[in-house]
Amino acid sequence: MAGRVTGKVALVTGGSSGIGRATALIFAREGAKVVVADVTVDAGEETVRMIKAAGGEAIFVKVDVAKASEVEALIKKTVETYGRLDCAFNNAGIEGKFTPTTEGTEENWNRVIDINLKGVWLCLKYEIPQMLKQGGGSIVNTASVAGLVGAAGGSAYVASKHGVNGLTKTAALEYAKQGVRVNAVCPGGIRTPMLERIMSGNPGMSEMVAAMEPVGRLGKPEEIGEAVVWLCSDSASFVTGLPMAVDGAMTAQ
Repeated sequence: MAGRVTGKVALVTGGSSGIGRATALIFAREGAKVVVADVTVDAGEETVRMIKAAGGEAIFVKVDVAKASEVEALIKKTVETYGRLDCAFNNAGIEGKFTPTTEGTEENWNRVIDINLKGVWLCLKYEIPQMLKQGGGSIVNTASVAGLVGAAGGSAYVASKHGVNGLTKTAALEYAKQGVRVNAVCPGGIRTPMLERIMSGNPGMSEMVAAMEPVGRLGKPEEIGEAVVWLCSDSASFVTGLPMAVDGAMTAQ
């Protein structure tokens, strides 16, 4: 039986670990050729090796999503290699430093916004024209439950993720009639290297985060990946402009 994205070309930024790696593997399992992009080379190339070991097809491209020239080159490399771009998962992001709003630094603010928000905008800027040339495509951006509600101590991160949801809705409206769908996933507490960094040095925080989830546990990266691939598939053909919470009912409270 054919996979959900058989014959399609999928791009995953932030594909070296966590949600990005898990999603890249699912894209490949479901029949897509995958472009794994990240600023971290060794881990990104490891994702490609994992895809190939499972019988898939993939390449790695080094990219800093906060730099327009590198994002433009990424899309060019994707098309040069595979001829098109059907699915894009704009997932690269950082948590930055969590401090009360008045104690945050301008350096931290700028870095978080550059990668998490400007980086998604740049990806959209260069992905959408390629998809329009082809007659359509599907894009999923990584937001967060912190893009739906506030989180004390995370002013820069929360602002960036609310911004991602705003970008998602705007782009979805702009290109709905031209066959380009744009959605976002809003993960809850997912056991990733990013969450591990946030929890490090805070005994008991893992249990506290899990307790915030009505389902009683942290999510797995693969659970976000499955949602992303569904949103990119033809099964979601009438879904666009959606910030999809994949959060164990955290934001339903």
